[in-house]
Amino acid sequence: MEIKPPIPPFTEDSAKQKVRMAEDAWNTRDPDRVVLVYTQDTLWRNRAEFPAGREEVRQFLERKWARELDYRLMKELWACAGNRIAVRFAYEWHDDSGQWYRSYGNENWEFNEYGFMRRRFASINDLPIKAAERKFFWPLGRRPDDHPGLSDLDL
Repeated sequence: MEIKPPIPPFTEDSAKQKVRMAEDAWNTRDPDRVVLVYTQDTLWRNRAEFPAGREEVRQFLERKWARELDYRLMKELWACAGNRIAVRFAYEWHDDSGQWYRSYGNENWEFNEYGFMRRRFASINDLPIKAAERKFFWPLGRRPDDHPGLSDLDL
């Protein structure tokens, strides 16, 4: 069986590493890459959608990133215990009309013993913003290590 380190039980440091790895993967906006960190039978709740299994998650992500353009995401560890991690996040994106949004939310993650995420429950709110109110200005892809994080930006 393949292993996706770090594996549970999580320490604060290993959970922070897992959170940054997830942020980096999602910022690629590559559904085929992102789904590889989830179990084959992963279960999600994302707003009002409930994708089950890698293929449904992949399709969900394709739809998401076709709609949420110029997507840039930040995640931050909220808490961890055993095989679970709680995360808060924010991301900025615009729709095809040019309207910008900042989406805020929380995720609860549960991992199997090999470090694959088997459950992801996300609650998300979208706030329309003006382009001048944006705070995420790195080139598309991985957030640079020296870019301020959520707490630094008071988000």
